[in-house]
Amino acid sequence: MASPSHSVRPATLLAQLAGAIDEATGGLVPALQASTTFLRDPDNRYRRGFDYGRDANPLTRLFESVLAALEGGAAARAFASGMAAMTAVLRTLPEGAHVVAPRVMYWGLRKWLQKAAARNRLCVDFVPIDDLDAVRAALRPGVTQLLWVETPANPTWVVADLAALAELAHWAGARFVVDNTVPTPLLTRPIAFGADLVVHSATKYLNGHSDVVAGVVVTAREDEFWAELCRIRHDEGAILGPFEAWLLLRGLRTLAVRLARQCASALQLAAALEGHPALARVLYPGLASHKGHTIAARQMQGGFGGMLSIVVRGGAEAAIAAAAAVRIWKRATSLGGVESLIEHRASIEGEDSPAPPGLLRLSVGLEDWRDLLADLEGALARTG
Repeated sequence: MASPSHSVRPATLLAQLAGAIDEATGGLVPALQASTTFLRDPDNRYRRGFDYGRDANPLTRLFESVLAALEGGAAARAFASGMAAMTAVLRTLPEGAHVVAPRVMYWGLRKWLQKAAARNRLCVDFVPIDDLDAVRAALRPGVTQLLWVETPANPTWVVADLAALAELAHWAGARFVVDNTVPTPLLTRPIAFGADLVVHSATKYLNGHSDVVAGVVVTAREDEFWAELCRIRHDEGAILGPFEAWLLLRGLRTLAVRLARQCASALQLAAALEGHPALARVLYPGLASHKGHTIAARQMQGGFGGMLSIVVRGGAEAAIAAAAAVRIWKRATSLGGVESLIEHRASIEGEDSPAPPGLLRLSVGLEDWRDLLADLEGALARTG
C-alpha cells in the first residue's frame, strides 16, 4: 500500500486512500485482512511489518497513515472506540496529574474525568474554555500536565480560540489536546494552531455511516509521551478490528462530499430557524449572532460543521414533545451519519449537563435541508 502524499489536497487523499492498491490483485479497494498472526521470516524477523493483530493490521495502519496526513501529524493510532482513544491519552498521564478541561464537552468523557478526580487518579479543573482569563487562572505553570479542548463544543457549540489556548498551555508547560471529532481535519487542523495531540471519535463523521465504533489519536511528534500511549494501546488491546477498519476506510473516502453537504444544510437550517417564534435560541457557529463566530470563521475552513442546537421555548417538556413529533429526523444518539438525528441532551446527560432544559441537538445528514426544515417547523407547530 502506498504511503500518504502530503502534496495532494484532502479530498484527493481521501478518495484514493493515499493511492492504496491491493498488492496481491491490483484491486482498487483494500483487501480485508483478518489474520491475527503473521509469518516470521526464516531469520525470525518481521520484514513485512506485521507480527500480531493486537498491535497492527494492514487496514488499521492504512487508516492511521491517512489520518496523520490529513491532520498534519507525525503519526496516528486507531482505537476500538472514541472513548478508548481519549482515555488512553489521559491514562498516559502520571497519577494525580493536573488537567484543565472544558465545562462544555462530550458528556461521556466529562463523567470519566469526574470519576477519575473523585478517585484521586487525576486532579481536574473544569473551566469555560472560551474565557481565556479563566483558563489562564486555572493553569498551574510547571504543574498542569494537560489542557483538553473541544471546539465547537458539544452540545452548545462553544468556540475555543485554538492558537491562544495552545500558547497558554505551552506557557504552563502542559500538553495541548484537541477533540476534533465535529470539525474533522477538513474544517480544522488543530496541529497547525499548536496542538500536541488530536483525538477523534471516528464513529462519527470520519466513518459517516453509523455502522462502526472507532477512535483515533494523532500526534504532532513522536516523543516519550507518544511511545507510552502506544504501549498502553498494545498492552491493553484496545486496537480497532480489521473489519471495522475496512468499513471505516470505506466511509472515509466520501468524507469530503458528505461534510460539504452537511455544512451547507446546517447553515441553511440555522439561518431559517433563527428568530422562529417557538425557539429561544439557535446555536450554530456559522451564524453571525453566535458569540464565537469570528473565531470560528478564522480557524474553520470550508464550513462551520454539520451540528447545531435549538432551544425550544417551554423548556424540557416542550422540547421532548417536539422531538417526538418529527417524522424525518430520527430520535437517536450519535452524530455525523448520513441520516439526520435529533436528541434532547439534558435528559441524556443528567443533572450536571450544560445543556439548557429546552435544548435539542441536531445532527444534519444528507437529506434535502428543506424537508428537514419543514419537518422541524411542523413538529414545533403541532406541539407549540
